[in-house]
Parts: sequence; structure tokens; C-alpha cells
Amino acid sequence: VDSAALYPPKKFFGAARNIEDGGSLTILATALVETGSKMDEVIFEEFKGTGNMELKLDRKFADKRIFPAVDVDASGTRKEEILMGPEELNIVWKLRRVLHALDSQQALELLLEKMKGTKSNVEFLMQVQKTTVGPDQGGN
Repeated sequence: VDSAALYPPKKFFGAARNIEDGGSLTILATALVETGSKMDEVIFEEFKGTGNMELKLDRKFADKRIFPAVDVDASGTRKEEILMGPEELNIVWKLRRVLHALDSQQALELLLEKMKGTKSNVEFLMQVQKTTVGPDQGGN
């Protein structure tokens, strides 16, 4: 693939950040990876840097009928520090550390279970804050 062929779609994806007079534009793109094709990998890596959020799905979970089949550890948002306040961000980071210590299926199932038990993001984060121990509270 000629590198010039990737320029138009990269420019399009970059449009989400370049709205005249402010505003917001969300562009959602999908990519099939792990196909065995080196070209698919190169193209994916080239576009990966244009996004600010990555949601990786896991076929193993879908095969087991666990939905949404999200690989929690491999998914995330770049620059989340500009999307949340410091307290919220600290709770999210604690949650990530807890989930990272688990097997990927355990992490997803724990996250789904805890989310089902709350009615809002705020309630969910408050629940996480109550059940996780920070480094200054005698934890790891």
C-alpha cells in the first residue's frame, strides 16, 4: 500500500479534532485485526494514533456469550485527565489497577456485575471508591 493512500482517511479522522469555531464531532471507526495479514497490522498501527479512544473486543468472550465482549485491559481513553476531575480520575486509576490484576474474563465479569448494581456513573465510581484501598490507606 502506498503511504499516500493513507493520507485522505487520516485527514478525515483528524477532522474530529479540527472543528471550526469549536463544537464536537465524533467519528467511530472499526478495524479487524489479528487476521494474519502483515498489511492489515501496518494499516491498523498507522490509524491507531489518530484516535483518542480504543475499545478492543475479544472473540473469546463473544464465543462464551459474555457481552459486551470487551477486553477491559486493552481498552481505554487517551487524555482522560482532561475528561475527568482529579478525584474521579484517581478512582478510575484505582479501578484499572484492580482489574489489571485479574484474569481478563474475571475483570470483565466483575466490572459488569458492579455496573449492573448501580444506576449511574457517579454511583458506580462511589462504589468503586468504597471497595478499593489506595496506597495511602494501607493497600498495595
